[in-house]
Amino acid sequence: MSEHNTRCGFVALVGRPNVGKSTLTNTLVGEKISIVTPKPQTTRHRILGVRNEGDTQILIVDTPGMRSGRQNLMGQTMNRNADTSIADADLVLFMVDANGLTKPDLHVLERVARNRVPCVAVINKVDVKKSKQGLLPLLQEVSDKHAFDAIVPISAKTGDNLDALLEVVCKRLPESPWLYPKDQSSDRDQAFRVGELIREKLMMALSEEVPYGLTVEVAKLEESDEGMEVHATIWVGKDSQKPIVIGKKGHVLKQVGTAARKELKKSLGKPVHLNLWVKIKKNWADHERSLAALGYEVGQ
Repeated sequence: MSEHNTRCGFVALVGRPNVGKSTLTNTLVGEKISIVTPKPQTTRHRILGVRNEGDTQILIVDTPGMRSGRQNLMGQTMNRNADTSIADADLVLFMVDANGLTKPDLHVLERVARNRVPCVAVINKVDVKKSKQGLLPLLQEVSDKHAFDAIVPISAKTGDNLDALLEVVCKRLPESPWLYPKDQSSDRDQAFRVGELIREKLMMALSEEVPYGLTVEVAKLEESDEGMEVHATIWVGKDSQKPIVIGKKGHVLKQVGTAARKELKKSLGKPVHLNLWVKIKKNWADHERSLAALGYEVGQ
């Protein structure tokens, strides 16, 4: 393929928490590179996925859900990283869900509008609507809020209308050589993805408040013909959170470890030996040095 007739560009997926950005990222890439749970703050990092579509390489930037109001340092960092992703993008996909526009949606749109980057509105979760006619009022409302390049209704979960979205995106990316090898799916290494998968299982297993006070750090990752050995630390921000994460007689930690091992074995095609420890780093989510040490893009 000649570089003179190829396209390549960064496409930032932005929106409030839980509109389906990570699900869309995974669907477009064709594999799981972003973890997905029903809980806010599941995505904390900018994660880049690569989709090759004909002569176009789409660099999909999955961003943390933007939040308004007072935030701790981690929340501020997540918002700032999303803002940076918008400013650096060739195209923004502003995602809302088919249940209607909300005040948090409009807060995100205000931040998008400040950057004057070409923007396509993506109405996700159309599979929850009984008829397409039911979408018409929302399509009109979204159209009235901003001069979007296009408005595309989709279902990231079922794949409905993704071909139309890809066509819209490819037409709007600049002519450019591809920036990543054809067989690369993400800019994140295996250790990061293993840590995120463990955190996903923790978020699914724990009560409402605890998941937001923890993070996972993979200290050791070794592969051999026999399988993979993983050593990971689960960091919590309060003394009271440690026994909750471990659970009575270690029940929660065992449940999380089993779920993570099963998914890792399925994706890697080999056995996984997982060693988990729970440690306390007081108020880590509100300290710049702790955030930086744990891989967060502080000060970007």
